Amino acid sequence: MNKKTLSERDICTKFITPAIEKSGWDKLTQLLEEVSFTDGKIYVRGKLTARGARKRADYILYYKPNIPIAIVEAKDNKHSVRAGIQQALDYARILDIPCVFSSNGDGFVFHDRTATNGNIETELDINSFPTPEELWQKYKKYKGIETLEAERVVAQDYYFDGSGRSPRYYQQIAVNRTVEAITKGQDRILLVMATGTGKTYTAFQIIHRLWKSGKKKRILFLADRNALIDQTRRGDFKHFKDKMTVVKHRMIDKSYEVYLALYQGLSGADEEANAYKQFSPEFFDLIVIDECHRGSAKEDSAWREILTYFKKATHIGLTATPKETNEVSNSEYFGEPLYTYSLKQGIDDGFLAPYRVVRVNLNVDAEGWRPERGKTDKDGNEVEDRVYNRKDFDRNLVIEERTQAVARKLTEFLKGYDRFAKTIVFCTDIDHAERMRSALSNLNSDLVAQNYKYIMQITGDNDEGKRELDNFINPEERFPVIATTSELMTTGVDAQTCKVIVLDAEIKSMTKFKQIVGRGTRINEEFGKMYFTILDFRNVTDLFADPDFDGDPIRIKPVAEDTDLSYIVDEEENDTSLIVDEISGEEIQIKPEIRQPEPQTSTDRINEPRQKVYVNGVDVSILISREMYFDNDGKPITTSLKDHTKELIKGKYASLDDFLNKWNNSDKKESIIKELEEQGVLVEALRDAVNREVDLFDLICHVAFDQPPLTRKERANNVKKRDYFTKYGKEARKVLESLLDKYADEGVTNIESMDILKVKPLTDFGSPMEIIKQFGSKAKYLKAIKELEQELYKSGA
Repeated sequence: MNKKTLSERDICTKFITPAIEKSGWDKLTQLLEEVSFTDGKIYVRGKLTARGARKRADYILYYKPNIPIAIVEAKDNKHSVRAGIQQALDYARILDIPCVFSSNGDGFVFHDRTATNGNIETELDINSFPTPEELWQKYKKYKGIETLEAERVVAQDYYFDGSGRSPRYYQQIAVNRTVEAITKGQDRILLVMATGTGKTYTAFQIIHRLWKSGKKKRILFLADRNALIDQTRRGDFKHFKDKMTVVKHRMIDKSYEVYLALYQGLSGADEEANAYKQFSPEFFDLIVIDECHRGSAKEDSAWREILTYFKKATHIGLTATPKETNEVSNSEYFGEPLYTYSLKQGIDDGFLAPYRVVRVNLNVDAEGWRPERGKTDKDGNEVEDRVYNRKDFDRNLVIEERTQAVARKLTEFLKGYDRFAKTIVFCTDIDHAERMRSALSNLNSDLVAQNYKYIMQITGDNDEGKRELDNFINPEERFPVIATTSELMTTGVDAQTCKVIVLDAEIKSMTKFKQIVGRGTRINEEFGKMYFTILDFRNVTDLFADPDFDGDPIRIKPVAEDTDLSYIVDEEENDTSLIVDEISGEEIQIKPEIRQPEPQTSTDRINEPRQKVYVNGVDVSILISREMYFDNDGKPITTSLKDHTKELIKGKYASLDDFLNKWNNSDKKESIIKELEEQGVLVEALRDAVNREVDLFDLICHVAFDQPPLTRKERANNVKKRDYFTKYGKEARKVLESLLDKYADEGVTNIESMDILKVKPLTDFGSPMEIIKQFGSKAKYLKAIKELEQELYKSGA
């Protein structure tokens, strides 16, 4: 058998899999092939979406289910035995796996991440793959598992409910690291996982394994909102059945093993209200603190007293947003995070929804508002003469026209996008949420007349609204559609189908900002929720510039006064520029999304009433928002777009000649475009800023080297004037002329693709094979395309 003729899959089937099985690996429980461990990033254009490639390992080997200890990357036999090692190492880093192998069917290269004596990589023959026990010893060394007791706990099975559900790779890492840390005596642990990534499921698996192994016998799960406790009880924790109880009305029953409780339900202002003291300080072995960035982060809080009282227990803090200020610190109490899974990672992996940002600046926000002499408020009192700014609006001073302007732009957007897209409007306070509900109701009177629950105020003081919270977050429920809120829905509620988030409140806290963004990050493919949109009326998205923010938007769109938001998504959808998948490098084909309703969730504190001044008769209009672009690291570009691009290009090409040489000698111009985009050149933004009728060649020559740009049509006409096509036959000339017209319309990358032969008007000349025959062969056709490109750029810049 000639191995060189076999495909990679054949090499796996005939050589690699048998070799691993021969070493004692169980194919059913320990040996998984072609394991996809991400879902594929979601790409968005207008209302349309498509997924990119998943990250896929050829083999992952498990000592027990969800305890991965080795990864094997396979290549066909035309490659060397070492060819897959770098890719395997990258995946091993992501998956927290110590033993890494590469194979081409002749043998294996073993990269041992536990090695300290210099023998980090060794070659093994095809019959010498290590046994499960040998690699388990490597895993224990890698994880620092030194005792039989620690090994027993670490090897404890996960909970399986028979549905086939298993942890995602990052949940698996968080669970395994936590259990391993606890077996080594660590008693303060912090897990940071972005909203929507399954913190409660992760906590359940940690608790179940520790409880089942007998390592932790009595467990307390603490939260600070009833909605969180109810979700937890009805969700994954239901598997604890009669071993679990919810502490209510400060009534303590010590016969259970797993307790769910509110902080507020265990503590109070006076000693008698401190129900937690009915337990002995040694009663609990493990306490899990959900959303620990809130009460428990503060050293002098009443809630911290609970943790201090049960200080002998192991404490695990869960949060999407660890809080670090001079007065409040999660890391000071828990230590540095044992594991972090960020919003950016979740979006890149395709587990979280990407989002666009539409920034709307109002004139009174940007310029401030000063009352004219003698201006009175709605009660007839003279308004204090000073300049009021964005911080004042809706907190100290209410301008009715401003509320109307925000409501009008949101309504406009929804009419162009989807009037039944679940939407949360974050307002300054309850009064603001009330007025916003009223303004939106008037602007959407047709739908409100059909069902008054189309728009609901959901705030801490509004019982009717709070009763609709579950309906709002339920994907099956059509109403409410729009929720106006202040604090109630900022955190801690599972909002699977929220598609629009409106920011009309001053938000300076990064923690709060991340929590609000998290209201939209969940994906629900069944109901068509693949991404979401943020409408920002207060420049809150300036917080993207903060180094603590780590989830880049797919697009930031500033709008001018005359921008009709009802068309903004359609404009994006009509963009025909190439989208390239970050994993596979393949072009992404965008397809229509499923249309349906969506949900959202949360909880709220009642704000103290404050004196406000209410005015009307103020001119409020939309200003042009400042342009906002992001570099490759997700940080805002502070220089002009052209200066930023010039700096990047000159960092790659020292002179115009260097660039011309690379361009003219490149087989495919698309590779140069991709290279520049990877370097951080914002090609589409640059086209918008310079001229969409010029191609990348002219953009670069103009921006970086000050050359006058020619449009694609001008370049095409120059070729036609030179009678370049006379050397070809009649039919071949017609093909090249059509390709030249395609270049003028769409750019150079389109004529480089063989797919161009499958579209009009090229199909008028026959099938792709018939067209190629006009040139003699495929090689000659490709040579003709290369020469056509040389003619297009013959005049240099």
